Amino acid sequence: MKILSVVGARPQFVKLAAIADAAAQRDDVEHIIVHTGQHYDAAMSDVFFADLRIPAPDVNLAVGSGSHGRQTGAMLAGMDEVLEEHRPDWTLVYGDTNSTLAGTLAAVKMHLKVAHLEAGLRSFNRRMPEEHNRVLTDHAADLLLAPTEVAREHLAAEGLAARTVVTGDVMTDVCLRVASAVEGEPLRLPEGIDPAGDYAVATIHRADNTDDPARLRAVVEALQALETPLALFAHPRLVAKAEAAGIALAGGAVHVGAPVAYPDLVNAVQHAAAVVTDSGGLQKEAYLLGTPCSTVRTETEWVETLEDDWNRLVVDPAELPAAVSRPRPTTARPPHYGDGTAALRSIDALRERA
Repeated sequence: MKILSVVGARPQFVKLAAIADAAAQRDDVEHIIVHTGQHYDAAMSDVFFADLRIPAPDVNLAVGSGSHGRQTGAMLAGMDEVLEEHRPDWTLVYGDTNSTLAGTLAAVKMHLKVAHLEAGLRSFNRRMPEEHNRVLTDHAADLLLAPTEVAREHLAAEGLAARTVVTGDVMTDVCLRVASAVEGEPLRLPEGIDPAGDYAVATIHRADNTDDPARLRAVVEALQALETPLALFAHPRLVAKAEAAGIALAGGAVHVGAPVAYPDLVNAVQHAAAVVTDSGGLQKEAYLLGTPCSTVRTETEWVETLEDDWNRLVVDPAELPAAVSRPRPTTARPPHYGDGTAALRSIDALRERA
């Protein structure tokens, strides 16, 4: 059986690490990796393949940045030739990026079967490009690999129950494995933060927080007002938008660093006092690692993390200092996201339906 994975952004590389490892454990599986080049910066792309021991991509479309339409269109144009050459039994798409939608559309137009990993997530926020990508992909795909029971319920409500299999979350597989591997390794934090003391970790990149200069300024000023030193691993989008708006990211509690390798991020999060983010993946990683998270959004796809205040939605940036300094919850964290074998379940679901 031949599986062709389509990836292009950091969260997808993490999921790919688990899938590539699981595919290698099945003798009857050939796995082709296509990198669209959506994240083309080495710190957001190449380093993840190296640090997570993912095989080098078989194809790199190198589409680079651009508007949603131009980027998706460039991917579609590139995918046609790739799919014609490889004719996979399954085109496997991941999550909710432009790469996900482009891979899906290219395959279904050629009558090739599509499986969607991380299917069924919903923010119910139509302003988010990711919401359009995931909904369109779910309705076009032939097999929906849902990470949670909540995701399965969303798909059933949209009439997609017959195509759905609950596998658990493949990011759990990687996060737990990496957390164990880096325990005891030195922390890689921005200059000025004492790794032996309390600190928080932050990532901010979504359009709702970065495209409006007034909103971005409010978020940055709230971060700078924190009582705890903050390691801000600055996404290239955040850096560009801040520079364009004349906003200095560093200052007050904020110490700015470049994006770090995934193992270093996991290591930083599992020892942090708190996390601040608008990333879907980092919310869940914080939950898995037992670090309280404050999410700068109006909603979350990972609603399970909100239980017992492990994750808190912060709509008004002015409320961030109070949210970040809240006491660490003492309740247990149920294993909503699986037991670390979701990737094998996903590969076997494809094998059974090839």
